[in-house]
Amino acid sequence: MSRDSNTRRRIPPGIFLIKSVRGKDWTLKSYRYIILLLTFIAYASYHASRKPSSIVKSVFYPESLKNSKVNPWPVGNVFIKEEEFVSFDINRVESQGWYPFNQSDGTSKLGEIDVAFLACYSSGMYVAGHLGDTLDLRLFLTTGMIGSGIFVGLFGMGYFWNIHVFWFYLSMQMVAGLFQATGWPSVVAVVGNWFGKRKRGLIMGIWNAHTSVGNISGSLLAAAVLDYGWGWSFIVPGALIASAGVLVYLFLPAYPEDIGFSGVTDSSPNLESLSQAEEDRTQKGPVVTVEKSSGVKEGSGSRTGIGLFEACFIPGVIPFALCLFFSKLVAYTFLYWLPFYLSQTEIGGEYMSVKSAGNLSTLFDVGGIAGGILAGYISDKLNARATTAATFMLAAIPSMLLYRTYGSISRTINILLMVVAGLFVNGPYALITTAVSADLGTHSSLRGDSRALATVTAIIDGTGSVGAALGPLITGFLSSKGWDVVFIMLMVGALIASLLLSHLVIAEFTERSHKSVPSSYGQQTDEATGSQPLLSNRR
Repeated sequence: MSRDSNTRRRIPPGIFLIKSVRGKDWTLKSYRYIILLLTFIAYASYHASRKPSSIVKSVFYPESLKNSKVNPWPVGNVFIKEEEFVSFDINRVESQGWYPFNQSDGTSKLGEIDVAFLACYSSGMYVAGHLGDTLDLRLFLTTGMIGSGIFVGLFGMGYFWNIHVFWFYLSMQMVAGLFQATGWPSVVAVVGNWFGKRKRGLIMGIWNAHTSVGNISGSLLAAAVLDYGWGWSFIVPGALIASAGVLVYLFLPAYPEDIGFSGVTDSSPNLESLSQAEEDRTQKGPVVTVEKSSGVKEGSGSRTGIGLFEACFIPGVIPFALCLFFSKLVAYTFLYWLPFYLSQTEIGGEYMSVKSAGNLSTLFDVGGIAGGILAGYISDKLNARATTAATFMLAAIPSMLLYRTYGSISRTINILLMVVAGLFVNGPYALITTAVSADLGTHSSLRGDSRALATVTAIIDGTGSVGAALGPLITGFLSSKGWDVVFIMLMVGALIASLLLSHLVIAEFTERSHKSVPSSYGQQTDEATGSQPLLSNRR
């Protein structure tokens, strides 16, 4: 078989069909837009499918019904009163709960469900990252998305099958966690394959809004169908991620080489001129190759990966991974417990319904979108990833303290403080899992054409996900002692996260004061290309 035949087999079927109909190929810029859009949709659906468990917590484990006499605020009946919430069968479920979660140890069991999912997610991340660097990323990602959809949906079927066995729900979450582990290493690797280091922090900061968009859409979807039975709150997001998986299979080229491009991630000064030249050639005919070299890089299924142990020794991987451990501990505690906290806390003299709490909690992720973009922009401007992440984590401490102390005064103040807390909590989380992971995954210490994008991303995010598992689990136990204890845990976690980057922060300050000294990220910034430097080989 010729190389053209091998390339054609790797082209996603949807793109192959469109190219056949159009008679010519898209430009490099067009493909990059497609990559950003598809990976955005893909990972937004991953996060949307994780939100139902946080929405239905108060349905599984309700407390005494609370009456509200204040009119809904601020968007009509989006945030509705408790007595207006229930309808037909859900009335019974909300008032009585769902066995076995409605017993005295209900919050502990809910915490165990969360930690089971996240433990499998974090452990599966290490394996998924290595597989992502060796297998076809498009097929790997598709399998993970469809598998996730199936098991999230099966969790919801427990409502219709009237299942009250704890181990059923635990096992469904565990298997779903393993499939979910395929997502993050894969999408970061795909974006890293298509984009160089120019303005990487800002681009990936904007792109990383998929996390918050997924959380928001998942919350709204789960809350919208909750009236028809909590099972639908899982089935609908499960169907969403499975459908997005089909879209990925049809249209996502995981590597530029899969469709004939090569050299598109180089940070050389002539990259833009190459892109323009390619666009001109594309207008004249079906020629699609940007750059040919004597050693043409292969695409899916023929990449050279590195081992987990070797990737751990890439400078900067361990400090950022440990920092993300505590950063995600904080972020995921909000992700899984904020709706429950809102429904169990008196705000402005009233308690809100489960549905209202789910809707209101989405505003935390609105702040997270702004935080991710702001952190990426600042880190690009200052050329200081570690300093930006550490500063945001330190700022998260007073923001969480203010939210706990004054958030109960009124819904207006609660919303404002929630958005601010979301900005500082999710900002460094977004920066480390995107731009930093991509920087380190293409580190100059890697030999030859070896790529470690998915592997490094898996190490960093996998370590962070261990913290993400512990946070909700510990919260399940601490919440029974009072929410003040929970917030103290979160503030201590944010402090430790910032301190873990102190060595890298000092290195960045030293570099800025001695411009002639090689960057702590391995090389000085190229003013002509705007390339972001990578961590040096010094340990």
